[in-house]
Amino acid sequence: MRVLVLEDEPALREHLARRLRDSGFVVDEAADGVEGEYAGLEFPLDVAIVDLGLPGRPGLDVIRAWRTAGRAFPILILTARDRWQEKVEALQAGADDYVTKPFQFEEVAARLQALLRRSGGWSQPVLRSGDLELDTAAQQVRVEGRAVELTAFEYRLLEYLMLRAGQVVSKAELTEKLYEQDFERDSNVIEVFVGRLRRKLDPEGRLQPIETLRGRGYRVARD
Repeated sequence: MRVLVLEDEPALREHLARRLRDSGFVVDEAADGVEGEYAGLEFPLDVAIVDLGLPGRPGLDVIRAWRTAGRAFPILILTARDRWQEKVEALQAGADDYVTKPFQFEEVAARLQALLRRSGGWSQPVLRSGDLELDTAAQQVRVEGRAVELTAFEYRLLEYLMLRAGQVVSKAELTEKLYEQDFERDSNVIEVFVGRLRRKLDPEGRLQPIETLRGRGYRVARD
């Protein structure tokens, strides 16, 4: 999952970015409203974290610009402002949720996961497709009740496909969402990881949890 951290305070921005990367996110960073607005318009984001008090352009204006341009990714507000009117204004501008500073990273991560699930049409933390089950809170995967051990990248790949269950996801999209910008991108690597993931989920070849659509990409069935 690709997240933008739009925060002008360097220590906080770097802390969030580091913790999010450790949690498996691909992270873009911006330190002012102008840079952040550009990132939201040009990058294929899944979610954004936005501070309201930004130099260059206020966070509310950035959010309005994204929504006016048709960008529909979820937005989590970070705010030191505790007046309820300002929180309401942020939600009315197009934000989806907010966290008041100071905060614990675990709360931010939980709210991000909830926003990502809802954007994919899931209301519960456990995603299911046939006999395949992925618990986004515990980051555990089971097939027919059997626990499956995955690497961090394999888990992120499967989570992305399941959050987009029922949709065709191209190799190019997976590359953009799962790798940092400076990574040498090779779509053949995605094929290798999908093949390895299939073997772990379905060693006997009975269930076929990940469908390949030749020339188009991959799809996990919606339960």
